[in-house]
Amino acid sequence: MKNEAVKSPRLLETNSNSSKKLHTIVKIAILTALAAIIMLFEIPLPFAPSFYKLDLSEIVILMGGFAMGPIAAVVMELLKNLLNILLNGTSTAYIGEFANFVTSCALVLPASIIYKYRKTLNGAIIALIVGTLSLTIVGSLLNYFLLIPAFSEFYHLPIDDIIEMGNAVNPLVADLKTLVMFAVAPFNIVKGVVCSIINLLLYKRLSRILHI
Repeated sequence: MKNEAVKSPRLLETNSNSSKKLHTIVKIAILTALAAIIMLFEIPLPFAPSFYKLDLSEIVILMGGFAMGPIAAVVMELLKNLLNILLNGTSTAYIGEFANFVTSCALVLPASIIYKYRKTLNGAIIALIVGTLSLTIVGSLLNYFLLIPAFSEFYHLPIDDIIEMGNAVNPLVADLKTLVMFAVAPFNIVKGVVCSIINLLLYKRLSRILHI
């Protein structure tokens, strides 16, 4: 009888932990699917070349990261891109998907980490500001040193031609550096700000559902 009395609380704790893990997996799956669907709808911005298109899937990932933590956010980013490849295929030899994963993690990972330890409105604002700055810096460096050269190599398109595409919509673009400064960086700032504002407006209203 004593052994049964000792085991019962442990058994209940094990069942509770299993239930929590299952709920987390289900929430990750649902949010990932929603983010992948939103990712299919892309918005061109007037100051950037046509191959830079804004998607707002990070709104969903940010809410999931705030509710379940930074690891869940990274997992959702990875699964979102894999699911998008299945739904939409790839036209960039996975360069675009790689770029989306890395830059999106640059937004959601620091934001989720900060919010994990400062779950207040001010904490959320600071988290999203840091995330947006991280997205802008990482996105700019990644495009300058890796993505644009890789894009040029994959499409057999000289970088000068890419710069001309940028100059056609944005007169401030004159070389690779100004393409990053006046197209890539503003693009990521807009993405971070829009996703952050919508996340702030929606998260508290949906947080009860996210914490079920």
